[in-house]
Amino acid sequence: MPNILLVDDHLVIISGLKIVIQNFLANCKIDVANDGDAAFEIIKRNEYDLIIMDISLPNTDSYNLVHNILAVKPGVKILMFSMNPEELFAKRYIKMGAIGYLNKDASLDDIRTAVESGLQGKRYISPGLKKKLAMDVLDDKKNDHQFDKLSPREFQIVQMLILGDSVSEMSRKLNLHTSTIGTHKARIFEKLHCNNIVDLTTMAKLNNKIS
Repeated sequence: MPNILLVDDHLVIISGLKIVIQNFLANCKIDVANDGDAAFEIIKRNEYDLIIMDISLPNTDSYNLVHNILAVKPGVKILMFSMNPEELFAKRYIKMGAIGYLNKDASLDDIRTAVESGLQGKRYISPGLKKKLAMDVLDDKKNDHQFDKLSPREFQIVQMLILGDSVSEMSRKLNLHTSTIGTHKARIFEKLHCNNIVDLTTMAKLNNKIS
């Protein structure tokens, strides 16, 4: 009987995903965590065949959470489940050790394929992302994405800046000093050749990094 952990702070998402999974895995056991701290404590105490985790969790640095989970449970399979664009986020999390990346807009068939692949230890990449990666290779644009210049932390801060978080809010959420956030912000603007948040948001839209 597969043991699955769902990590998401939205009750509707959790409830719907549980129903979908139980429709094709009737005998599975599903636990739930609503934030990163709760998830990490549960994972330390239990063994899971698959963890399905949102990127945007309350007061949680999802990059560090994935890193810490894999440090204490190296063999665990983590499937990222998010509304964030897979063409950018998927590569980053898979490189960290996640088994795959599933967009919340995915069809029921894609959800089933992703979950079954994860349980079997197989990497899941959506058909759309496979096509995008193939086109990048054919067009010789593998290194042409400006946002690929950013470190995982810098990219995380970009997302928070675009969402309107202040330096103090980012400091609290990421447990970093405000001066450290300021340094990251300056480096981001330098790498992307931006002067302000408006420039950054415009560039993100042009690069299809936000909707």
